[in-house]
Amino acid sequence: MRKRNIDKHIWFSRDEAYQLQKKAKKACMSEAGLIRLLVKGYEPREKPDDRFYDVMRELAAIGNNINQLSAKANSLDFIDTVQLNREAEKWHKLQANIEREFLRPDKSEIKWK
Repeated sequence: MRKRNIDKHIWFSRDEAYQLQKKAKKACMSEAGLIRLLVKGYEPREKPDDRFYDVMRELAAIGNNINQLSAKANSLDFIDTVQLNREAEKWHKLQANIEREFLRPDKSEIKWK
């Protein structure tokens, strides 16, 4: 069974339709997805530029390297694996915080009455 099984039709002016299309494109979402997000009380963020994704790939690679070092150090028993694991955890939290800051939608300040 489909999760969304209620069909709604909305009429827009030419300018409203253009604004919806433009905002959905900036957020890299479909128009329907944008409307559903707004109805739930969230405002999407614009898609970050390519620098953000370059940094995220670099962060992921470094985090992966830290995990590999930790596994190797644990097996050879010559590095403080507890500390290395703490650093890896901090790195993953930093990566999640960056994703949350730049990608996830914010709770809207719009008050519906």
